[in-house]
Order: sequence, then structure tokens, then C-alpha cells
Amino acid sequence: MEHGEDPVDAVIREVAEETGHDAMVEALLGVDSRVIPAAERADPGGPEHHNVGIYYRVRLVGGRLRSERSGDTVEPAWTPLSNVILLSRSSLVDIGIALAKTAPADGHVPPVPVGGLIQH
Repeated sequence: MEHGEDPVDAVIREVAEETGHDAMVEALLGVDSRVIPAAERADPGGPEHHNVGIYYRVRLVGGRLRSERSGDTVEPAWTPLSNVILLSRSSLVDIGIALAKTAPADGHVPPVPVGGLIQH
């Protein structure tokens, strides 16, 4: 999210930048807030990190799947949800899946175990 950017605008922009698709936000799934202790960070000499993730359900409404223009996303692909478990992925993905599956009334899921996942 850019400074001063509305979170809904940010997710629409990010979907377009990363995939080439136009998206529409359908629902707020929840907000995940966690503190990553300094000892668990890649740079253990730095301070603890507070991460706040805002998760939305979006619908693709246009565009075409393509690589990201900046080159950060080189080989984009849509993966069936049932196959995501087989991928090397960020723990943030599992948080989003848990929110989408359980739709908790307060928009919060307990910490997701990250065993072997890329941690953020």
C-alpha cells in the first residue's frame, strides 16, 4: 500500500500490477495483525516487525494474465485452491485461505502455523 492510499484501491492496483487483471472487491475477509520478534526475522539485529494484513475477496472483471511489467512476477499462473497446499508459499497465503474458508464474524483467525512455509 502506498502512503495515503485507500486499502481497497491498493488491492485493485496490486492485482492489476501483478497479474494484468482488473478486479473488483466483493468483501472484506478480515485483518491479520502479528508481531514478528526480532530474533525470528531474517535480520535478527533489527527491531521487531509489526505486520498488518488486510484480506479481501475479489472478483476478476477484465484484463488478461501476464507477467508483471517490472519483472517481479515472471511466470504468473492461476492455481486451483486444492493445489495451493502443494506450493512453496508465504504464510500470508494460508491466513487468507483460513479467512476465506471460515469467514469469522470478527474477521480474525488465530495465528496460522508456518511449519516449512516462507514466513512473513
